[in-house]
Amino acid sequence: MTRRDTPRPDDFDWTLVRSFVAVLDAGSLTAAARRTGMHQPTLSRHLAELEAQLEAPLFERTGRGVVPTAAALAIADAARRMQADAQSLALVLAGRRAATEGTVRITTSRVAASWLLPPVLARLQAEEPGIQVELVASDAISNLLRREADIAVRMLRPEQGSLVARKLGDIPIVPCAHRSYLDAAPPLRAPADLAGHRLVGYDRDETLRRGFATMGMPLPREAFAVRTDDQVAYTRLVASGAGVGFLTTYVLAQLPGVERVLPSLAVPPLPCWLAVHREIRGNPVVERAWRFLVDVLPAEIRRGEA
Repeated sequence: MTRRDTPRPDDFDWTLVRSFVAVLDAGSLTAAARRTGMHQPTLSRHLAELEAQLEAPLFERTGRGVVPTAAALAIADAARRMQADAQSLALVLAGRRAATEGTVRITTSRVAASWLLPPVLARLQAEEPGIQVELVASDAISNLLRREADIAVRMLRPEQGSLVARKLGDIPIVPCAHRSYLDAAPPLRAPADLAGHRLVGYDRDETLRRGFATMGMPLPREAFAVRTDDQVAYTRLVASGAGVGFLTTYVLAQLPGVERVLPSLAVPPLPCWLAVHREIRGNPVVERAWRFLVDVLPAEIRRGEA
């Protein structure tokens, strides 16, 4: 190899330097092979390649081993620094693997577990394949307090002092109905027209009725022709054409045939909070999952918003 062909720094093969340091420290090819687990011919070949690149001999062979030449001694300190840097890098990479390998248990409502989190968790898996996810569909915030889950996505602010909570935004809620229902129903041009429509409501949950009262439209329980407190069943009822219901925009965006109605009707949004127990916030896997959800969920909860 001529000096014209000397490799640039970014072409340099660290493996050759590692073999050089091993032989330099061991004093012989045989001892270096025993220490490193490499084959002696491989070490010998690495030394020959490095000598060719440097255009200088690095060792003199003796009966008892090898003796470093002046060229070897000249590069010894730099080579050992490279080895130390490589070992430091290996430790950093090992630490990163430890921080991104493990299981995180996430709890949220049944609706969010069915329509909000699946695409988010699929993206988390793609970006952090070392993190395994357990998804728990439950409305009980006590999951975190009993350590039954690591992170909670909730539609109310957690009040427990042992939890760290962060608001991600407000989830828009809109009136909507399936096209099959709208085609057979009376016109729906203004909020007052709701009186002539079948409404899908809640059974014992008073959230919808309180919301209508806040908007100056108090409705009796009987105004809702179909009632259920199960959020997934509620969504399926609206998607099946049972009547006019009220869904988050991120759910609506995933229901073919279901259309938004009465755009002038301003329904109060739902707040979305992320919560984690203070004592496990420092867990590297939980922290990475938390940061991912903080970055991704704010846009996801507003998906489908007009």
